[in-house]
Amino acid sequence: MVYREAFELVSNEKMPTFHDVTEMAGAVVARSRIGNGIVVVYSHHTTCSVITQEAAFDRSTTGLETLQQDFVEAFESFMPVQRRKGMYLHPGPKALAFAQEHGEDERCCHNTDAHLRSALVGRSATVVLIDGRMDLGEFGRIYFVDFDQTRARKRTVQVQVIGE
Repeated sequence: MVYREAFELVSNEKMPTFHDVTEMAGAVVARSRIGNGIVVVYSHHTTCSVITQEAAFDRSTTGLETLQQDFVEAFESFMPVQRRKGMYLHPGPKALAFAQEHGEDERCCHNTDAHLRSALVGRSATVVLIDGRMDLGEFGRIYFVDFDQTRARKRTVQVQVIGE
């Protein structure tokens, strides 16, 4: 049996956004009436990722949980945020022209770091489903991460439950 739902979120601008989607994914599982199998939480957005991680409880000065802040800062040494034009090869003139034709301004195209981070981390997480509950361990959570910092954006989270 396969069951699928999607829901929307709005990400912040000027810093990566971590959405805890654990409860929403759990609600989809409950509506699916599938007891045993897998749950896939997925993003089709190429600047976003889905991860499982423990809740850190404490907050950094940015408002992110401390573990989330550490996660973001770990990228800075080898994949820094695109702060200026020409920092990365992308976007080139053809990408900028394409974006303009589709209503994007130049600033929103300078998010190469977000694309690279998403490609490295991955755009989905799979969780085992046992007796109608996601097996995340005692402190595990599912986070939808938007690495794009160019503007606030509406994002779609897809949840697919597969099993019996």
